[in-house]
Amino acid sequence: MGHLVPLPVVMPLLGAALTLLLAPWPRLQRTVSVFTLSATLMVAAVLLVGAYRHGPVVAQIGGWQPPVGIVLVADQLAALMLTVSAAVTLCVLLYSIGQGQGENLEKAPVSIYHPTYLVLTAGVTNAFLAGDLFNLFVGFEILLAASYVLITLGGTEVRIRTGSTYVLVSILSSTIFLSAVGLVYLATGTVNLAQLAARLDALPQGVRLLLELMLLLAFAIKAAVFPVSAWLPDSYPTAPAPVTAVFAGLLTKVGVYAIIRTETLLFPDVRVDGLLMVVAGLTMLVGILGAVAQSDIRRLFSFTLVSHIGYMIFGVALATAAALSGAIFYVVHHITIQTTLFLVAGLVEQRAGSTDLRRLGGLARVAPLLGVLFFLPAMNLAGIPPFSGFLGKLGLLQAGAAEGGTLPWSLVAAGTLTSLLTLYVASRVWNIAFWREPRVATAEPRGRLPALMVVATTALVALGVALTLVAGPLFAVTADAAADLRQRTPYVEAVLPGGVP
Repeated sequence: MGHLVPLPVVMPLLGAALTLLLAPWPRLQRTVSVFTLSATLMVAAVLLVGAYRHGPVVAQIGGWQPPVGIVLVADQLAALMLTVSAAVTLCVLLYSIGQGQGENLEKAPVSIYHPTYLVLTAGVTNAFLAGDLFNLFVGFEILLAASYVLITLGGTEVRIRTGSTYVLVSILSSTIFLSAVGLVYLATGTVNLAQLAARLDALPQGVRLLLELMLLLAFAIKAAVFPVSAWLPDSYPTAPAPVTAVFAGLLTKVGVYAIIRTETLLFPDVRVDGLLMVVAGLTMLVGILGAVAQSDIRRLFSFTLVSHIGYMIFGVALATAAALSGAIFYVVHHITIQTTLFLVAGLVEQRAGSTDLRRLGGLARVAPLLGVLFFLPAMNLAGIPPFSGFLGKLGLLQAGAAEGGTLPWSLVAAGTLTSLLTLYVASRVWNIAFWREPRVATAEPRGRLPALMVVATTALVALGVALTLVAGPLFAVTADAAADLRQRTPYVEAVLPGGVP
């Protein structure tokens, strides 16, 4: 199955080139984009099944053997991330097509949007499949270059200003990452992840710690981990709704994925677990307290996005099999649910003309379907039983309780409090925007919601519910993925079957 591994990267890039050539024909552009992402989703699903049954699937690009050549690796973790991200990007694409039809392409100009969106997808998939640090850096740069365009679509003053902040922060994190890659190569003579898994162990402890902290800092900025998360709530809410949704669902999770991959494969003997636990707890609490203070739905969801990154870092910090399994499960859950909530926020703005809670009310009466589309993922995010959010949090909290100690128990308490406050902010949005009558004059409604926007959002809501229904098999996959991450040998032997040179 090795020949399938490059396709999730190659197909979106070819699709981007084709949609750029088809700029004068928007309908053909849309067809090519939908077909490309649908094919990517099918390939990702096949790779997931193959990785689960037979172990990591490896592709040597150009026939060059590692560590000289570029290697792409689809193990269970990477293939699972590929599958979920492909499903989400396809739904968001359909949503954006519906929004473009409903707004005369004012917020999503097709000639620019489709090629850039597909390039972003290629960057995400390349980061998930990268088998060496430099190719991981390339994946980040591809998706960031595309995100610079998407976050400033429309060219308004607010988007340019917040986009500039986003660009500066991204350049800073990329500079730290590239510096770390250079130092890793200087110290070990390679950037291949499988080879580094053996060579880093031979370095002095101080050098290893420096390299680990540099990589963690670079990825923490990209993942919006406190205290380097202040840029996100100011940058994401100003972009068009589908752009904000895909950024919230995927871009921060690529940073989390990089943390999981490097901490388990390159630095298995965690010496910064205490620091990670403190950071995880602060990320949860500071993020959710920020959400409590918001009066705009999109900014509120941006703070919940930051907050729930803390659950994933909690799992990485514990580094036990149960904790890593819970963290991977929660990443899958959060990609789906957080994306859905930002799409719902776009529907609220489309229907009521605003996302400001002070100008909203009565949406459950005038748009009952919109109320359902909000309520289900909001309760899922809050962790109400039996949704996947509850199951993911329960797995992480049980892992913390099993570990014992002051910091793990403190994180269990922080996670529980964060979940309760998430329920509070979700209920607050429901009570104000959907249940009560508006207390001030609302913004001018824009009529009925475009059908394709509703269908795409409904599909993601259904996917979120489906995660609950298949939680047992999904936990089996995440448990196997966590076991492979802790052992490291399945990954290393798949990439370097002849042994580490």
